[in-house]
Amino acid sequence: MNRLRKIVRDYVTMRRHLGYKLRRTPVLLNDFVGFLHKQHADYITVSLALQWVQSKSKAPREEWAQRLSCVRCFARHLSAIDGRTQIPPWGLMPFRFKRSRPYLYTDYELQTLLRAAVQIGGLQGQTYYCLIGLLSVAGLRIGEALNLRTKDVDLDGGLLVITGAKFGKSRLVPIHVTTQKALAHYRRQRDKTFRRDLPYFFVSPRGCRLDESGVEDKFRRLTEEIGLRDPNAKRGPRLHDFRHRFAVKTLLAWYRSGEDPRRRLPVLSTYLGHVHVGDTYWYLSACPELMALALRRLKKSRKELL
Repeated sequence: MNRLRKIVRDYVTMRRHLGYKLRRTPVLLNDFVGFLHKQHADYITVSLALQWVQSKSKAPREEWAQRLSCVRCFARHLSAIDGRTQIPPWGLMPFRFKRSRPYLYTDYELQTLLRAAVQIGGLQGQTYYCLIGLLSVAGLRIGEALNLRTKDVDLDGGLLVITGAKFGKSRLVPIHVTTQKALAHYRRQRDKTFRRDLPYFFVSPRGCRLDESGVEDKFRRLTEEIGLRDPNAKRGPRLHDFRHRFAVKTLLAWYRSGEDPRRRLPVLSTYLGHVHVGDTYWYLSACPELMALALRRLKKSRKELL
């Protein structure tokens, strides 16, 4: 058992060095190793993997598929060390990930949210005003925005340096001059309040990095206040949806200006920090207006070929 736990630690360390975050993997794999120990098994079999996955009998099929995928990846690694290891086949317990339907904020809703953020008052109000505004115009992930360090924000050059993003990638994100001015004003207010060097750009009332769960909770309350979310609703507009809004608005602008989105899509993919261009193509199906414009362009191309 100790041998397997050491292999799990080495496996997780190696994968993290490759850029994978693996937040749940150590917990799941250590639980699986404990299960193997109780079964008096010293190597992985498909049967034991399925027993462990289904031991969470009330878990949804998605959870089962994720647990099996975790074991499958580890088994592939372990098979190079222990030839007895059985790797669960890919077709076993399939589950197709379904993306959450994005909420596409209108310009009016965005302006209403920004006004509600300012009304929080003080530096905190300015923090949420600039944070929401930046998410809507830069297409950042919320974690990327909260991880921005003061040194990563070049307001003279109009560049944000995004480090340690998904899969450990880094990128440069240019920002508009109006965004530069808004962030510069916030930084002056922030520095005037604390009068000391702050490592992170967006800070809490104590001058520390904003906590993501706290930001999401505050955002939920803001959306409830302006009527975008029912107080009893389990789901509603998310901070991540500003990223969807940015991508869709960019694609719409390209279509309306007559540019070829297929040629420009790699640019948008790089700007957003997507690993695969296919992840950016998904936005075409996320908005009915985009689908209509894409279909219109397809029909026009077919007529030109005939």
